[in-house]
Amino acid sequence: MGAAGFAHLHTHSEYSILDGACRIDQMVAKAVEFDMPAIGLTDHGAMYGNISFYSACKKAGIKPVLGCEVYVATRTRKDRDQKLDKDQYHLVLLAKSAKGYRNLIKLVSAAFSEGFYYKPRVDKDLLNQHSEDLIALTACLSGEVPTHLLKNDLHQAERSLGEYIDIFGRENVYVELMDNALPEQRSANEALIQLARKIGLKIVASNDVHYLTRNDSESHDVLLCIQTSSVLSDPNRMRFGSREFYFKSPNEMAALFGHVPEALANTIEIAERCNCEFDFNNLRLPNPGVPEGVEPIDFMVAEARKGLEAKLGGSVPEEYEKQFQYECDVIRKCGFGTYMLIARDFTDFARKAGIYVGIRGSAAGSLVCYGLGITDVDPLEYGLTFERFLNPERVEVPDVDLDIQDDRRDELIQYVVEKYGRERVGQIATFGSLKARAAVRDCGRVLGMDQAEVDRIAKMIPALPVGITIDRALEENPDLVAARNSDRQVRTLLDTARNLEGLVRSVGVHAAGVLISDDPLTDHVPVQHGGKGEVVAQLDKDDIKKIGLLKMDFLGLANLTILAEAVQNVRRHRNIDIDILSIPLDDAKTFEMLGRGDTNGVFQLEGAGMRRNVIELKPNSVRELAAIVALY
Repeated sequence: MGAAGFAHLHTHSEYSILDGACRIDQMVAKAVEFDMPAIGLTDHGAMYGNISFYSACKKAGIKPVLGCEVYVATRTRKDRDQKLDKDQYHLVLLAKSAKGYRNLIKLVSAAFSEGFYYKPRVDKDLLNQHSEDLIALTACLSGEVPTHLLKNDLHQAERSLGEYIDIFGRENVYVELMDNALPEQRSANEALIQLARKIGLKIVASNDVHYLTRNDSESHDVLLCIQTSSVLSDPNRMRFGSREFYFKSPNEMAALFGHVPEALANTIEIAERCNCEFDFNNLRLPNPGVPEGVEPIDFMVAEARKGLEAKLGGSVPEEYEKQFQYECDVIRKCGFGTYMLIARDFTDFARKAGIYVGIRGSAAGSLVCYGLGITDVDPLEYGLTFERFLNPERVEVPDVDLDIQDDRRDELIQYVVEKYGRERVGQIATFGSLKARAAVRDCGRVLGMDQAEVDRIAKMIPALPVGITIDRALEENPDLVAARNSDRQVRTLLDTARNLEGLVRSVGVHAAGVLISDDPLTDHVPVQHGGKGEVVAQLDKDDIKKIGLLKMDFLGLANLTILAEAVQNVRRHRNIDIDILSIPLDDAKTFEMLGRGDTNGVFQLEGAGMRRNVIELKPNSVRELAAIVALY
């Protein structure tokens, strides 16, 4: 694996939320700088960053070792006594193979669903069930074995280590040593080495990395205060106790562990034993109801043709036939026949159930979508482009984004759950980050600065929705530069906030994304539960796409609810059934109304700027209206 004699296998990225301060790309770049052949990721209790980390390592040409530092219940995962179960032991687990990675997923998912109490917890029973192809390291001073050694309970330490050997196998358990300049660590290391030699286990060195350089320790200290809602001046707050939890070079690690060189060499041995590879070219799509013995693409073509003939009155004109064949060939070549049928299944159910739905975006450019009934717009009539939906020169899973009346969105999700199975359907995580203004305010509070002064500095940073950083604000606002240059406290505030801005601050649930797999989600992705009890994958939408799971956007839209209620009111009070798809698109009174600026409640036309445009341009057709929306 190369000449370098050490690899960090115990690291915490920003996905150890408000505890780790290493950005994945920077951490991987540091490993490359130090000529490390591999690097491991072991975030606390969750696996949010593993796919991003894997991709970054592969791009950089070094080996990714995928893991997690799990929390082990002191009794069982089901015990919840505040005195006995509030604390947990730490245990580092590394995946040796794809099977080991799946076991790690199962453990982390169960820790959230079955063992959550203050933290997501596993226990020895769960570890026994999912131990195959995992390597276990005894972790930091909060690990079970070091904890007993620090209490001078050698018997219990040896017994605990024996339990881990029984679970994972002797060859897969390593006794972990650290030297972060903590007083109790030296004595713990001596006891750990003696215990390892007595039992016949290998030792391994790590540094429990939480930030990139020694200078980052002060910013990391502030991050811990943000996590615990404390201030730096609080003598009783959580703190690490040294500035040594950074990404040390092999030479620095060799200086610390020169007396036990095998502990350094064993990092390379472990990395060589861990071989987890992903194929990002596979789509894992469930069967939407294709008849047995029929290829999905052939069924899709037949269904689309049948629908197109019905919409065009029986025969398909030559221009339509040519476009239809072209689109079917592209969909066949890209392998997306099943995807199209899944999208059709959702829209069919919604319409049969009387749920108002609309398809936004590029799907309207597909004649196949029109034939399948996914969309209601004839793309040839309006000159829409298929290649925006699916480009044969840049093959990506197409997006069929559904707008759904927001008071019935849950019905559609429930249909998906019932059709494909609860264990195969979930939602997608989103990660909130420390934005520039929020970072300044958080850091100001932690530093104990005057709130009014912190607020004044924060307001010098433009409140743009995206893209604004403290560096950019300093480039654009001379008042902010002056404040920074004239006041040392303000300089410290801005420098600290710059170090922390952009780090992950929270985990949420994607507003629209629904995740569907052809087999249980936990075969592919770790999950947890959202605030409403929903199953949420521990990956964002980009990483979900990489591993080949199907993401559909079901976006609740209030305008469609208003539309549905309007139709119901007309039926209730006038006894008239309105088919919204047969409403004429050239109604003069409608365009007169829009031209007057009466656009309250009209989707995409109700903003002040758009209203001005509509009044000035006075559209007289759907095409003109579409142009106004697109240009605005």
